Amino acid sequence: MANLNVIEAVRFYVRRMIEDCHDNIKGLIMDKETASIVSMIYAQSELLQKEVFLFERIDSTGQKSLKSLSAICFIRPTEENLETLVRELHDPKYGSYYIYFSNFLQTNAIKTLADADEFACVRVIQEFYADYLAINPHVYSLNIPTTYHKYYEWNDSVFHRTVQGLVSLIFSLRSRNIIIRFQKSSNMARTLADKIYSTVKTQTDSIASNINDTSQTIVLIVDRREDAITPLMNQWTYQAMVHELIGIKNNRVNLSQVPGIKKELEEVIMNAEHDEFYETNLYSNFGDIATNIKALMEDFQEKHKNQSKLESISDMKTFVETYPQFKKLSGTVSKHVTIVSELSRLVGLYNLLEVSEIEQNLVCQSDHNDIVQKIKRLIHDDKVRREDILRILCLYALRYEHQSNNELNALKNEAQNRQRLSEKNIHFIPALLNYGGQKFRQTNLFNIQTPLAITRQFIRGLRGVDNVYAQHVPLIKDLLEQLLRGKLKDTFYPNVNAKDQINPNNRNSANQLQQQGQIIKPSEIIVYTIGGITYEESLHVHMMNKQGARIILGGSYVHNFSSFIDEVVSSETFTRLLNRERFILLQPQCVMRAFQICIYLPALYDDPWLIFKGK
Repeated sequence: MANLNVIEAVRFYVRRMIEDCHDNIKGLIMDKETASIVSMIYAQSELLQKEVFLFERIDSTGQKSLKSLSAICFIRPTEENLETLVRELHDPKYGSYYIYFSNFLQTNAIKTLADADEFACVRVIQEFYADYLAINPHVYSLNIPTTYHKYYEWNDSVFHRTVQGLVSLIFSLRSRNIIIRFQKSSNMARTLADKIYSTVKTQTDSIASNINDTSQTIVLIVDRREDAITPLMNQWTYQAMVHELIGIKNNRVNLSQVPGIKKELEEVIMNAEHDEFYETNLYSNFGDIATNIKALMEDFQEKHKNQSKLESISDMKTFVETYPQFKKLSGTVSKHVTIVSELSRLVGLYNLLEVSEIEQNLVCQSDHNDIVQKIKRLIHDDKVRREDILRILCLYALRYEHQSNNELNALKNEAQNRQRLSEKNIHFIPALLNYGGQKFRQTNLFNIQTPLAITRQFIRGLRGVDNVYAQHVPLIKDLLEQLLRGKLKDTFYPNVNAKDQINPNNRNSANQLQQQGQIIKPSEIIVYTIGGITYEESLHVHMMNKQGARIILGGSYVHNFSSFIDEVVSSETFTRLLNRERFILLQPQCVMRAFQICIYLPALYDDPWLIFKGK
């Protein structure tokens, strides 16, 4: 059975759009989000080969009339897009319109478009469920950087977008016999699971179901707050390192801050679909990358040597035929040598190997006194960045949250005395404990007492650790392994409705199997993480898929440490504002003035509430 592949799912839809438009000259009209969706899985040169010669945003102005072109409109079904499309149809700039919405369209919207089509330009209106970013074959994102609202509940617009994106994913993968399970300790997970269940249930005709097929697709909805550790860790595989130390946004990497960077390399594309070296080394560790980049360089030098030998007509012909591949290889070499060199520079400059080793020991070992001494040494090491001091203290705070000899305050004071933490960073630590501390979690992250975890720890003890920088195992891996074995407890991860599965023709099969004592194992799993995922989790799911599992991992965002801080701070800000609601109502002018001071004097007052404390 083939692996699930979200990239192929989205490519299928885009390919269908282009094929359905039989005209030779085509233009692709997108909105901001669908432009990102398409750019993640198709290079512009690839679309040009399919006779798509124009790429335009639907909200752009001043476009000239191009009646010779057929417009393929791929947009999200938002009110704003519909209004723009109606205006376009009242005054059409293109000869014909093939309209595709990335999600469900309301019936009244179709009528509105029909009424607007006064010139009979519309040829197709169709729903193609590609409403998410396909990052890797097994990884997707909804590109929502901040999810949590007041008291860790849903914001209406974010909730609506999440439902649309997840339902779109389910339908694009043509999943059958769906069972939705959710993290019981999270109200947000429960609310989302209920809504996904009701939405998909009303659209079951869109899912091809086989009444004799007892295999199941599990949609597992979890909350990032259950595992706040993983986004805090430094990473040592290629894709994860690039995202952690430089940043990847929609497959683009900004290298403008790299010392001595050439202008043509200030922004590069990192897309495994079009970059063989990147695809091969996506999950390679840092040591292997250095070896592989050396091999890539040697291969390039050999080909460059051959290219310089133009002694005959035959040599010239060969050069012309192979030049595009040579040029592509040249660009690949320049890009990856630059990136790997920058990663190496940052690792040495900020002493990241030692930082990462302490992170791993903090999470996976239990010698408290030794850890405290190592943290103190880091605080006094001027090479270590402030953000790495912060992440170490955050891990310590989570690890020893309720331990009697907790030295968090002493460590924070020492860091402040050494000017290694800002006031803002100090406030982040309690915010993180409120976000993902023990009072919320239903799992002991530092001592997962499942038979599988105990066995793994025992085997590690016998073998030793192959890589001291990769001891940590994300919680999601343990959950998925339990789920694949039919051992994930309903008490912690219940079904939305165990008695009424979404496939109406097969709704009792699961219960019958359970009554017969058979363990129900899913044929495929779709994970959605409220609050975002990490590339470390992607690595572990990739390894599980290589062993025969069929798992898709995704969430609201793909976090690195920096974006995770923003996520936690945004949720904490809502809570703090609400906790001071009475004060705001009494003295609104003072509060507004405080925020104005923060805007103009951010270095002095990065927290408006400090002003009222006399800081």
